Amino acid sequence: MRYISTNGKAGFATFREATLNGQAPDGGLYFPEKIPALSRKFLDSLKNKSKAEIAFEVIRPFVGGTIPEEKLFEICAETVDFDFPLVKITDNIYALELFHGATLAFKDVGAKFMSRCLQYFSVQKGEKTIVIVATSGDTGGAVASGFLGAENVEVVILYPSGKVSKVQELQLTTLGQNITALEVRGTFDDCQTLAKKALADNEIKEKVFLTSANSINIARWLPQQFYYFYALRQWNEKDAPVVSVPSGNFGNICAGLLAQASGLPFKKFIAACNANDIVPRFLQTGEMVSKTSVATISNAMDVGNPSNFVRILKLFNDDADKLRKKLEAISVSDKLTADTMREVYKKYGYILDPHGAVGFYALEKYLEQNPNKKGFFLATAHPVKFDSVKEILGTIGEMPVTVEELLSRPKQSVEMNVDYNDLKDILLGKI
Repeated sequence: MRYISTNGKAGFATFREATLNGQAPDGGLYFPEKIPALSRKFLDSLKNKSKAEIAFEVIRPFVGGTIPEEKLFEICAETVDFDFPLVKITDNIYALELFHGATLAFKDVGAKFMSRCLQYFSVQKGEKTIVIVATSGDTGGAVASGFLGAENVEVVILYPSGKVSKVQELQLTTLGQNITALEVRGTFDDCQTLAKKALADNEIKEKVFLTSANSINIARWLPQQFYYFYALRQWNEKDAPVVSVPSGNFGNICAGLLAQASGLPFKKFIAACNANDIVPRFLQTGEMVSKTSVATISNAMDVGNPSNFVRILKLFNDDADKLRKKLEAISVSDKLTADTMREVYKKYGYILDPHGAVGFYALEKYLEQNPNKKGFFLATAHPVKFDSVKEILGTIGEMPVTVEELLSRPKQSVEMNVDYNDLKDILLGKI
């Protein structure tokens, strides 16, 4: 397997090179040269395979022999060592719960897989690696947990001050050791821009090996396919499901569309967005216009310039008409999000976090227009991670033990303005 750049101005890269580089030299994102085709035999045997076996078979062609198969299977087994239950909520709507990992969010899978791959490659090359990541909420905690204590690896996390929940902030600011949290006085887009600038800085690259742990990195993006296989493994309905994915930076839904392109049967994908409606507008008008992100109660999706959408366009050869046949997108207001949380809790006793609520609402509206279909949405994070849940519902349900432990830990962060020179000084200081 070789990787190309979405900008088309860089040479081919192996999985190892693409993982270590994070971003292609021409500023584009790495993308598989060819999409592997899943065999009918494999798809028909999903219910009889373990989670680790499925993950290994799915990711093996993408890794392309850069990690020995025995080691790759070990990495896969460690990555998916928790449950991914498909929970029925209504007669035609299910929730795929992705919050049973270490930091109670779907990003635990990609972060853990990437951390294990980077540790393997770092040991091979024998030099220090700095991992930089921008987070709008859940990514930071997942990356911090995945890389905590990793030998020869330093992690620098940028997050927007005052724009993540209390639990999210504690998950990325209380670990110490090789984890540094930078509290940026700005938006997630500011954090992401700073991280991208650092990754393209030749002066830094001459002095230290710097890579990204955002979903722009293929080692974080590609394993997100696993969720969709685990959902189909539990799907007992007659027809293929409609899938609603809460979408901010569009890495998760892009992984689902990639799995579909490989042969996984889905009826339709819905990109469930909040007020940051760049992609819904694109599908309506054909024009991709980035804008400053808007703060919402589904804060992990507050992205005004979704990086991974370029990969979705690449997957469909930049043909918007072909894309519209596979993907719909909807923008859901904070009011509708909160109303959905209340209604679902009142009717079904199920506690949605704001992101899951956006996914539920988008799927419910689609199924109202297509009453003969059924589907599932991705419940991407545990409700306890969001301050708004208790404010809206009056409860967060049962408090996980891991969160109770967090509440007693002191916060450790470095405050900074949206100033690249400040970030550069911090990065160079870690050499």
